[in-house]
Formats: sequence, C-alpha cells, structure tokens
Amino acid sequence: MAKTRKPTKYETLEVAELNAVAIVWMNRPQVRNAFNETMIAELTAAFRALDKNPAVRAVVLGGHGTAFCAGADLNWMKRMAGFSFEENRRDAMDLAGMLHALHTLSKPTLARVHGPAFAGGMGLLAACDIAVASQDAEFCLSEVKLGLTPATISPYVLAAMGERAAQRYFLTAERFSAAEAYRIGLVQELTLPGELDARINELLGHLVTAGPASLAATKDLIRSVARRPLDAKLIEDTAARIAKARASDEGREGVRSFLEKRKPAWHPEAKASAGGKTTRARPSGKATR
Repeated sequence: MAKTRKPTKYETLEVAELNAVAIVWMNRPQVRNAFNETMIAELTAAFRALDKNPAVRAVVLGGHGTAFCAGADLNWMKRMAGFSFEENRRDAMDLAGMLHALHTLSKPTLARVHGPAFAGGMGLLAACDIAVASQDAEFCLSEVKLGLTPATISPYVLAAMGERAAQRYFLTAERFSAAEAYRIGLVQELTLPGELDARINELLGHLVTAGPASLAATKDLIRSVARRPLDAKLIEDTAARIAKARASDEGREGVRSFLEKRKPAWHPEAKASAGGKTTRARPSGKATR
C-alpha cells in the first residue's frame, strides 16, 4: 500500500495527498465553509505548496459538510465594515492573491461542487480548470444586495460564464440551479449527488496519465492564447511552444512510448510495473454529510 505524505497542519483546511492527487477540503462546515482571513491565507499557502510538490499531478478542491463554500464569513465582513480604504484594499488583495494562486497553479485543478456555492465560493470554482457539480448545488452572486460588487472574483467568473450571463446574475443577485450553471458554462458537468466522487475520480484517471510538464505547458498555453488576436506574434508563439514540447525529454518519451506501444514513463501503470503499486487519493462522499 502506498504511503501518504505527512499532512500539513491547517486550522481551516484538510489536505490529503496520496501519490498523484491532492484533495484540499475547506473545513469550516459550521459556517458552510465561508472564508475569513485565516482560510484565505491557508488556501494560498496550500495552493503554493502543492504547486511546488512534484509528487502531486492534480488538485481537487471541495468542502466538508453541506456546502462547497457560502462566500465570505459574516464576522469577517463585520470587521471589514470598520476598516479604512487602505485596510480593505490590503484585505482584498489577499483574496485576489489566493484566487490567482489557484488559477495559475501548474497542475490541473478540479472543483468538487455540492450544496451552496455563493459569492466568493463561485470565484473559487471558476478559478479551477474543471468544475463538476452535484445536481443539488445552488449558485448566487449576492454582492449587490449587500451594497458591494463581485470585483475580485469577476475575472474568473466572467471567463467561466460569459459576459451576457454575468450581466444578469451579477446584477440580479438571484439564486440559480446547477442545471442553469451547466447551461451557461459555469460548470462543465453535472452528476447525481451519489455519483459526484465517482465522476471526479474518472477525470483524475485521465489527468494523472498525461505528461506533467505538458499539462503545465498546456495550462500556460490556454492563458496565453485566450482572447488574443490571431496575428503573426501569436502564430510564432504557438509554433515555438510546440517546438519546445517536441524537443523536451517528456515530449520525446511520449512519442517514443507511442511508437513502441507502451505506457510512457510518467504513467501510473508504468511506475507500478517498475515496482510499487500507485494509488490515487479519492474524494470521499462521506465527507459531504
């Protein structure tokens, strides 16, 4: 049986690592995983640590209890109401930095969404590469009803749901269903509540068989190409990227293994046959109850 890494101690999170996969559980179920300054700092630290961990090939973000994340903690918001502009700006920059750390993480990221995903919680799932939601999930961008704006999360949510949908849901602050979230592209897949973990594990099965360096390069490619004009600079840039991939050790091994009809060296089955069974960390449905 493969051994798990010694977990880092967090006050608001649980992070489970087992070989290729890390699962970051938001662990404030008593407040539906609403975040405060401590959770923001711990999420930032966890994302940065996992980004540097070569043993981790994919990251899952989920929430213990009945919710994915209900947004900002009310007590934290009360304290912010007494802050000066500069204090609020610094606090907002911490949140922005956490979302950026998640969005730019070099490993594939999956949001495991169940129950409420409100306000900042929508920013978290939108900052992930893949969002899979249970049919019981519920969504809301509630900021304007509090006299606020969804400013910090807007780059990620706008990219996920599109400007037209944002014009409605940013302004009305109405709640909407998982089916609507799927229709507008905020989440890419829906499952029955009891099948959420199984579907995420299927996706992890695809991700951990891909080349780690090629996954990181592809994530950077998407960020670099999206919404850029198709001009000579972009054509040259994409040509240079594929040339670099072809000339890399990982690229050469991938082509060679394909031609030799075998698993590439990074594939879990290849590692297992070389000695030592490889087992992925799996989300546990029990954790949502």
